Amino acid sequence: MQEKIPDLKQFRKESNRHVLVLEAQVSEQDKYKLIHLSNNVLRTAGNDLTGVMKKNYDQLVRTKRYRHLQSLYGKAKKAGRDKEMKAVGAEMKQMQEEYHVTWEFCRQSMIKINKQYHLNSIFALTQAEDVWKGVEACLYREGKTLHFRKYGDYPEIRAKQAVRGIIVRLDGGSLSFRIGDITLFPIINKPGHTKTRRGHDTGVKEVHDLFAEEEIAAVCHYLENPETADRAALELFRKKGELMDTYRPCYASLCFKEIRGRVRVFIHLTIEGLPKPKRRKDGSRRHQLGRGVVGCDIGPQTIACTSKKEVILKNLAERGMSIKKREQKEAAIQRKMARSRRAMNPENYREDGTIRKGKKTWKKSRRYRKLQKQYRNLSRIAAENRHFAINEDANHIRELGNVFVTEPGNAKKMQKRAKKTERQEELSEVKQKDGTVKMIHKYKRKKRHGRSIQNRCPGYFQAQVKAKFERSGGVYIEVPFDYRASQYDHTCGSYIKKLLSQRMYCLSDGTRVQRDWYSSFLLFCIGHSLDKISRYKCKTYFEAMYRMYLALEQYIIENHIRVMNSGIKAA
Repeated sequence: MQEKIPDLKQFRKESNRHVLVLEAQVSEQDKYKLIHLSNNVLRTAGNDLTGVMKKNYDQLVRTKRYRHLQSLYGKAKKAGRDKEMKAVGAEMKQMQEEYHVTWEFCRQSMIKINKQYHLNSIFALTQAEDVWKGVEACLYREGKTLHFRKYGDYPEIRAKQAVRGIIVRLDGGSLSFRIGDITLFPIINKPGHTKTRRGHDTGVKEVHDLFAEEEIAAVCHYLENPETADRAALELFRKKGELMDTYRPCYASLCFKEIRGRVRVFIHLTIEGLPKPKRRKDGSRRHQLGRGVVGCDIGPQTIACTSKKEVILKNLAERGMSIKKREQKEAAIQRKMARSRRAMNPENYREDGTIRKGKKTWKKSRRYRKLQKQYRNLSRIAAENRHFAINEDANHIRELGNVFVTEPGNAKKMQKRAKKTERQEELSEVKQKDGTVKMIHKYKRKKRHGRSIQNRCPGYFQAQVKAKFERSGGVYIEVPFDYRASQYDHTCGSYIKKLLSQRMYCLSDGTRVQRDWYSSFLLFCIGHSLDKISRYKCKTYFEAMYRMYLALEQYIIENHIRVMNSGIKAA
């Protein structure tokens, strides 16, 4: 048995972690058992607990006293009155205990519910933790209400310990995962395609995932002698305060994905330490670690970067099928689904075509279910493409430098609709029923950047870049709000406010610049205090960087590349 070493708990708390995702090799019978556990047992048990906590939370928020305390807490926080915040927070906590909106009540309720479902206690506790995270989001963040999981969501089967629930162990020199009487083996190297789409033989193509092989080998090495690895890591932690990558398997999760109509099982193994660097076949690093400053302006649809090696102006998340084509396909499928819904459920619609109020049951035809699967598959492919494209961009930017400078993220604010109802300044012609023309000031659109953010994910890009730089020994800097990179003019040293629609403009000396690229250049020229623009740096580097930008602009025009909202018109 592994002996208890002092400070080991502290080392575990401070050490880094990463997740390795591998597909599981599982028989159809075992897969059916796992899906039943996830969809019929874990999901319904979690929904029962969600119902209990939702009822208590709604009763708490319904009281005038608690809503008044929320208002007082918000005002005190805005004014920076810490003592008042502490006093109001204590009253709110007392009310939460009175209405049983606490973690302890959530845990005890799950124990009672579990008597009906007979779940492994570690799985039940994990479900309770997931529900409590939702309650915390409503209590302390911007969450509105608790949500139930619908049939077919397939919640992940997660055990927060490697020796309970899903047991991680060495089986004949290879890694295996045991859950009940089911043993799962990860698929590390998938066999390549042996036939073309037309059925012609291509021969067996051996595919090696070097990253997965190295990760699994490191985990197996730890499991062979865990005590020795822990002692070595703890000794280094005590002497120098450094964290050694032990590659201890912390816990495993089983996730389900429906890919092209077939449910596949994936193992998410959480490992202690930083991930191994990805390498090519010759052993060299796939992604080099650059040195230098990278200034980056992140917009709703585009990114602009400036570094000594390269300047970038491109659309975010561009990979695979174009967004326009995908949206057209999705719209066509949604129209077909709407027609099918109306044909199968005429009792749920009024004569004017609007949906009736109240509780309704919806019948789904076989055609509707088929279309639903097609739509789900399109959405899955789009999400995968966004994920891969954003990671490719983040890796490339890390190759340009080790100091990343950008503005604070505001994607969530940009996707919200405008609150004020305003009219346009210009008059517009409106034709009346009698044929006469009337001049009026039309209302301004309240729509902002919600659709662009859905398709491009600038917030996810910023989060990935931050994680990439901090994990690889780089520095991530967010400048304060008064930095105003989009307004500064280094040629005259003053701030000039511009319209949002003004994508191209001239500096005071007559130099024409693109707004997003120039903002990234000013972020690149950050001063030593990290809160102001260095005019000396701007004058030193502008000519060289501007030449690189002009070459990039010429390349965009000649290759007919459409960069969204850039002001560059492709030939």
